[in-house]
Order: sequence, then C-alpha cells, then structure tokens
Amino acid sequence: MAVVDEEQFGPVIPIIAYDDLDAVVERVNASPFGLTASVWSTDLDTAARVAAQLDAGQATINAHANGLRPYLPFSGHKDSGIGVENALEGLAEYTSTTVLIYPKPTN
Repeated sequence: MAVVDEEQFGPVIPIIAYDDLDAVVERVNASPFGLTASVWSTDLDTAARVAAQLDAGQATINAHANGLRPYLPFSGHKDSGIGVENALEGLAEYTSTTVLIYPKPTN
C-alpha cells in the first residue's frame, strides 16, 4: 500500500489497527524511512513503550508531527535523514572534537 510504504509529505494519516504490538514495531521498523511516527492509544504507558522502540527521528503519542520546535533536535533516521537540526545536537553537527593530550609538568 503506497500510502504506508512510501514517505509522504501531506495531510494524510494512514490508520492500521493491530492486535500484536511486536508486529507493529516490526512493520514500522521494516520501512526504509524514519522521519516521524505517531502512536495512538488510550494506554499512554503502552504507547510510550511502542514509540520508544520505533526507528524514527521523532515519535509522537496521540498527535502527529505539527512542525519543528527550535529547542528540540530534529532528525530523520534511515533514508529520511542526513543529520540533526536545531538545539544543541544540531550545533554539534557543525563541530568536531579534538582531544589534546600533553605531558604533565615536572615542576
């Protein structure tokens, strides 16, 4: 089903009901894309456990992605991403670390 298997950028929300949560995680993580994911449930603890297992840059619970928040990092996983934007994690994308090791003074 193209609306589920292809990355979409529009006002479309495919809804698929499952009885087996492991099957949900497996199906979602089998996608080559991982920009955002939404988990909808009346049980917030279960929804949080499922969302934490999804290979996506952003996972929302009982909501859908509704724009960037500059104070939160934003990234896509797998074929959906090439790095991190926003927040300190986004700034880190433009830096590199050098560890300087020098001898201890003898005096």
